[in-house]
Amino acid sequence: MDDNSSLTMNISGHPEHVDGTSAREAILGAARAFVQGDAGKHTDGHDWPHIERVTALAVELAHRMGADPFVCELAALLHDVPDEKLNESLEAGMKKLNEWLDQQQLEPGTREAVVNIISTISYAGGQRPAVSSLEAQVVQDADRLDAMGAIGIARTFAFAGARGREMYDPSLPPREQMTREEYRNGRSTTINHFYEKLFKLKDLMNTSYGRELAEQRHAFMVEFVEQFKREWEGTDR
Repeated sequence: MDDNSSLTMNISGHPEHVDGTSAREAILGAARAFVQGDAGKHTDGHDWPHIERVTALAVELAHRMGADPFVCELAALLHDVPDEKLNESLEAGMKKLNEWLDQQQLEPGTREAVVNIISTISYAGGQRPAVSSLEAQVVQDADRLDAMGAIGIARTFAFAGARGREMYDPSLPPREQMTREEYRNGRSTTINHFYEKLFKLKDLMNTSYGRELAEQRHAFMVEFVEQFKREWEGTDR
């Protein structure tokens, strides 16, 4: 927006709306409303509660690690908007994101930081380079932690069920190396996904607190998969 007539400057020099709401708070509120509407149509684990959990953890990590909490919170809220799994294409998703950002009173540097985070944190078959900024590390850890533990297990089966993926096939081994295209569209099973991605996340955490949480959640997933296989094979009795 170009019209700044509804803004004043508060005592610290930051823009403030006439109703006392800071410009940043207004942007975050608009982001929540936008994303809640967008995520409300997803039932595959990329829903609004997922966004809420990732955002809360990203803010906590930002404060613990000394990252910019506003950039982390906004990027976490918006991180699934352009996801190619949830849109016709990555290009269509990025267009949707940028059209929303065009309506916000964001400093160019802040917008660039948020878009960079969203564009670089996805797993995508493990082929992406490590993220560089502290804010990207924080949001990536928060998103990956929500793919682990009990919630991660539930989301994995929800996503697989929504996509018609079978739970397990002992004759189909996990894939060791995959291109981005193979990761997205190749045949696999829900249990294989633990080996192809989820079990790898523990060693990919960026922050000290992220690594601490990942250890607990990783151990729970390993125990679950071992028990699943015992019950599948009938060796638990």
